[in-house]
Amino acid sequence: MDFSFSGEIWIFAGGGSWYFITLPHDLADEIQARSAGQTRGFGSIRVQAQIGTTTWSTSLFRDKKSASYILPLKKEVRLSQKLKAGQSVKVKFSLTEL
Repeated sequence: MDFSFSGEIWIFAGGGSWYFITLPHDLADEIQARSAGQTRGFGSIRVQAQIGTTTWSTSLFRDKKSASYILPLKKEVRLSQKLKAGQSVKVKFSLTEL
C-alpha cells in the first residue's frame, strides 16, 4: 500500500547529523494499526521511500516524544534533492514487509 504526506525536515538534537521527517499523527495511527505485531527492532517498519526523483530503502521508527513515526533522511537523498533542515517536502512511501 502506498502513502504520501508532507512534512518538515528536522535535525536530531542529540548530536551528529541525523535528519528526519515526522509523519502526521493520523498516518502514524494507520501505520501502527497495519503493522501491529509485525515490527522489527526498535519498533521499526521497513519502507521504500521517495522524495522528488530519489527513491531509497529505509525504516520508519516509532518516536515516543512526538507520539508518531519518524522517517530518516540519508545524506545521499538530502544531497541529490538539495534538502535542508526546516524545509517542507512531500514524501511517498510503501511498506515493504507487511
